[in-house]
Amino acid sequence: MTGGERHGPGEDTDRSERFGEEFLGALLDQGHELPPYRLGPLVARQLGRLDGRETSVFLQDYGQVWLVPLPGDGLTAGEPQPIDGSDAGRAFEEACPVEVAQDDGVRVYLPLLDGGDQVGVMAVTLDRVDDDDRRLLRRLASLVADMLVTKHGYTDLFFRLRRREPMSLAAEIQWSLLPPLAMFTPRVELAGMLEPAYDVAGDSFDYALNGDVLHVAMVDAMGHGLDAATMATVVIGAYRHARRISVGLSEIYAFMDRAVAVQFGPDHFVTAQMMRLDTVTGRLQWVNAGHPAPLLIRGHRVVRRLHGPTTLPVGFGGREPRISEVALAPGDRVMCFTDGLIEERDVGGEQFGEEQLITSVNRLEPTARGIRTVARSLSHTLQRARGGITTDDATLLLIEWRGPG
Repeated sequence: MTGGERHGPGEDTDRSERFGEEFLGALLDQGHELPPYRLGPLVARQLGRLDGRETSVFLQDYGQVWLVPLPGDGLTAGEPQPIDGSDAGRAFEEACPVEVAQDDGVRVYLPLLDGGDQVGVMAVTLDRVDDDDRRLLRRLASLVADMLVTKHGYTDLFFRLRRREPMSLAAEIQWSLLPPLAMFTPRVELAGMLEPAYDVAGDSFDYALNGDVLHVAMVDAMGHGLDAATMATVVIGAYRHARRISVGLSEIYAFMDRAVAVQFGPDHFVTAQMMRLDTVTGRLQWVNAGHPAPLLIRGHRVVRRLHGPTTLPVGFGGREPRISEVALAPGDRVMCFTDGLIEERDVGGEQFGEEQLITSVNRLEPTARGIRTVARSLSHTLQRARGGITTDDATLLLIEWRGPG
């Protein structure tokens, strides 16, 4: 360990663990009632006990382009770091610590992960780093991520920091509705992206892992702006209500359909896709209500479109939908997306199209380390192909079944 006061030559692991308990316990004891703006300084003080200096906490912006430093006493703010091409960004993308040798020591970047979701990155400089330090830093980063997520719920501090551009009212509503953009468990992994991040309106998705079953929904409300965001809010609310009373996919569709019809009338609709994945067997079931067919990715290539019977979009009173089903193999990925991803024009004026989407997926998949990186890279690649122009919401969601083990 770095600090000489912690233990001398020959001292054993038990002493190291006792220090670790005291080190992390202080953060827990003080942090639970600490106001959000004091969390960063508390982290800096604790890292000072490891002889750490130049402590920084970075949060990802809503567009997943920048890592923005958290201000606070004892923290080194500095400039925002690009996710692409920076040491902090590498720790963020690879979801593992990065150590960089410097003239005055070692700069350590640690991903802040909460249930697989990437909150940001913590950075600190130490004179040297040993395995005790690495263990403590990993544990500290995990605890800091949990505390940031908890405190995010009752402050605007982190939201304002992450907002790098003006955000529309519709987008404010959608971001408050969304679950975390990523989730990781031993059996299943999930990651999503929304564009334009600061002006999204009608697109949304939701998911929940209940026991061995992953429930997923993606929706695309007609229109733009506040009306579309309001419809998406009602539909996601109806989906959650139906999911939580444990009805089947057909009944979930009926709940959502009635909610739109009652609240908005016969001229309004929402395309939707609802899925259930058994994380033990890999059995995937879905209902498609006017949505583009999902893509099945196997061996890092799109192998088929998951076509199946479709029913009318939510709100049009379609007949009871037929449920489609496919058996996934370990490592398979399923990609859901809204039509804004394929109906936009590229820089040459041609409609982007599903074939170009598949080509982009096939190019990115073999080089990516995980679906969080794939989702982010694919969304940004497609945005560049459109010349940075997004006239409609463009949303994608990747689900990977890792197997039953």
